[in-house]
Amino acid sequence: MHIHEFGDNKKPVILLLPGTMCHWKGNYDKVIDTLKEDFLVAIVAYTGFDESDKEDYKSVTDEVAKIEDHVNANYGGHIRAAYGCSLGGTFVAHLTARHNIHMDYGIIGSSDLDQAGNFKANLMASLMVKVTYNFIHTGKYNSGFMQKRYEKQMADPDPYNKAFVGITGRDKYDMSYISKESLKQQFKSDLVTPLPKNIENVETKIHVFYAKKMGDKYLDRYKTVFKDPVIHEQDMRHEEFLGVYPEQWCKLVKEIAL
Repeated sequence: MHIHEFGDNKKPVILLLPGTMCHWKGNYDKVIDTLKEDFLVAIVAYTGFDESDKEDYKSVTDEVAKIEDHVNANYGGHIRAAYGCSLGGTFVAHLTARHNIHMDYGIIGSSDLDQAGNFKANLMASLMVKVTYNFIHTGKYNSGFMQKRYEKQMADPDPYNKAFVGITGRDKYDMSYISKESLKQQFKSDLVTPLPKNIENVETKIHVFYAKKMGDKYLDRYKTVFKDPVIHEQDMRHEEFLGVYPEQWCKLVKEIAL
């Protein structure tokens, strides 16, 4: 695992945690310059998802421990805020629940926080790798049906489709170094690592960017996992706020954490 920094190390730290199968910089390149005006921006590149990494991704628990070690060793055990995009929201939840670092604000970015048993998780992860591995490596799907569907989505004037691909980083950055094992374990581990219920940490206030178009069940899930989260309801789709409206996203993040 690597953490890439941008900005002045005298400013408060904001930790940015990428989503599933995302390039660390591609996920956040639209917001780095604005955030570093007020923060030291620290972006996590998970094990197996950094250009210089030779190891494969193992588990959520392994990555959380590495993040905690880095925060304790480099930031005095304290950060101002952490934002988790999709999968990254799971990391924010675990960091909050474990109490091993001091984090003032945890921000969940329309994460699904899905859980599943080992059998189902293995099946889903294997299918995900089969569908996405070639796309991650080459920008094209093996399946003719999936490729045509993708091309149709990219031709659609709705900015969300291109923005969502932009968040993965595949349109700008080489991701051919990512192994099948890393892809599978990242997806599977997120499903099988138990999330605590009613997480409460007096040092950390949780904010949730709730994308209403994902469905009511996710709002219920946020209120189950976290005790008294601040809900920012937005009539949007999954991570649409970050991908399509980065200026407004930065404004709200700053309102929360400054």
